[in-house]
Amino acid sequence: MKAVKRPYSYRVKQLLIQSQSQLLERLTIRQRPGASTFRYWQEGPGYDRNLTSPATVLAAIDYLHHNPVRRGLVQKAVDWKWSSTRYYLVDPPQQYPRLPTLHSLPAEWLDPAG
Repeated sequence: MKAVKRPYSYRVKQLLIQSQSQLLERLTIRQRPGASTFRYWQEGPGYDRNLTSPATVLAAIDYLHHNPVRRGLVQKAVDWKWSSTRYYLVDPPQQYPRLPTLHSLPAEWLDPAG
């Protein structure tokens, strides 16, 4: 995970510096007196797991969709701008126009009988 997280957070930090974003200050934490660090990722090792079946993939997607609701950022997952919830739940699928296009999961994964 370090091989993925470190270069990605470095690039994010550089973008924040270039744009003079106030977010840079919010993501810089004091580790100890005289030492601060940029913290893009949540502290800790994370919880990686293999998603080996349609049910585990859908459970992971559902978990992610409901994170903004659990944090009190929105009332419904579909209201979170960055969520793919509306892509899966709204007919026809909808996204905010400036977000990248998402491609659906294989149809057999979305069919509860499948």
